[in-house]
Amino acid sequence: MGIIHKATLSPSKQELVESWLPGRPWADGHRIAEKVAEYRFDDPAGEVGVETILWLTEDGSVLQTPLTYRAAPLAGAEEHLIGTTQHSVLGQRWAYDGCGDPVWAATLAAGIVTGARQSQMFVEEDGQRIDIPARMEVLGSGAGVDGPAIRSVDSVRDEGGVTTVRCSGLEIDLARLVGTPLGGGLHLSGTVGDSDSTVLAVLRLA
Repeated sequence: MGIIHKATLSPSKQELVESWLPGRPWADGHRIAEKVAEYRFDDPAGEVGVETILWLTEDGSVLQTPLTYRAAPLAGAEEHLIGTTQHSVLGQRWAYDGCGDPVWAATLAAGIVTGARQSQMFVEEDGQRIDIPARMEVLGSGAGVDGPAIRSVDSVRDEGGVTTVRCSGLEIDLARLVGTPLGGGLHLSGTVGDSDSTVLAVLRLA
């Protein structure tokens, strides 16, 4: 479970992503129209915010951008830094492309392997917890007990509408352009509203 702060970010998440997209090969020609939905998996250590946002583009495509939010820079991950933002509650935050952050890889892999759903988000008001309804549902296809141990990201490769992340003997294929075929393997599927379920990411042995 994860708490959502009633806060403002400057620049906003959308502004950060919009300024970063033009350099991404999988986003060539796509411009964000609006946010569709988001899903989260919790960092067990409680230190890193992990969120994946789906964006509707002006041409009707849907892009998937995993993001991590940190209180300090991630050593060795300069090429994956999207930008910094000022959070009105938490202060300055460093926002990274999740594909270059081992905490994102670990939480996603654990979700896939253990058959988890997205984390329940909530706010606190007057000492009471108020759950936030999910705007999309995601589900891992596995039935394991524990997720794999991932401490570093070895490589990140973009090809077409897919980003491939290699880490700790595993390979994660993430559909940057939602709907891009990913092949077989343990996977994370997602549904927005009444739409059909689609595979968002696949996990395999590298």
